[in-house]
Amino acid sequence: MLRAILLLLSCQLAGEVIHRLTGLALPGAVIGMVLLVGWLALVPRERPGLVAVSGWLTAHLAVMFVPAAVGLVDEGAVLSRYGLGLVAATVVSTVLTLVVTALVFRWALLRFAPGDEA
Repeated sequence: MLRAILLLLSCQLAGEVIHRLTGLALPGAVIGMVLLVGWLALVPRERPGLVAVSGWLTAHLAVMFVPAAVGLVDEGAVLSRYGLGLVAATVVSTVLTLVVTALVFRWALLRFAPGDEA
């Protein structure tokens, strides 16, 4: 389990280093994820350990939001000044995302579904 955690953190760190050294437009986390997928393609014996660790991390995902919530409490002055705008932007972007996702899904269903299933 420790080895799998080390692998996850190593890929994350390598992705961040590559991002900062090369200036790629991709975030370091995405680069790290690509590195992890490449590693798993080369070394498939790592999968069971990663399955166990990722299951544990997913089960405790709510705990990982606590630092972000504490950080928000620390930004009270900014939130009181721009809070309404942030809420409006969040609501509008969420609704737009839902609408675009539904439209793309509908288009893909009509485009790629076999004859009678559409």
